[in-house]
Amino acid sequence: MREANCIFCRIANGEVPSKTLHEDDNFRVILDLGPATRGHALILPKEHYADLYDLPEELAGEAMKLAKKMVTKMTDRLGCEGFNLIQNNGDMAGQTVFHFHMHMIPRYQADGQKIGWKPGEPTQDELEVIKNTIVG
Repeated sequence: MREANCIFCRIANGEVPSKTLHEDDNFRVILDLGPATRGHALILPKEHYADLYDLPEELAGEAMKLAKKMVTKMTDRLGCEGFNLIQNNGDMAGQTVFHFHMHMIPRYQADGQKIGWKPGEPTQDELEVIKNTIVG
């Protein structure tokens, strides 16, 4: 299913021009128009899924396999020194386009990007409570 008003549905299905790096039956990989670094690309499914919760498990696996294939090729061709894979779900997590997509961000020595978080310092008891909440 596709959504007529979804820009990523339109891009993924070739209705809006993009700098396509890869295309198959399920996905299109494009260069990001507002890149964090040189070569920043997005993996877009051709069908509309709002986020990871909505994405079928089989396609989630295919997206990760495609990411591995693309970052391997891009590392070789771009000469980057690492990669960030980022996938946001929901407003609170920073998702701004509600069509599942995965960012592939090449990293270079002096790229100036600071992608990360400040590590918390939970106690072992707090970790145990969280573990039990998740696993039951």
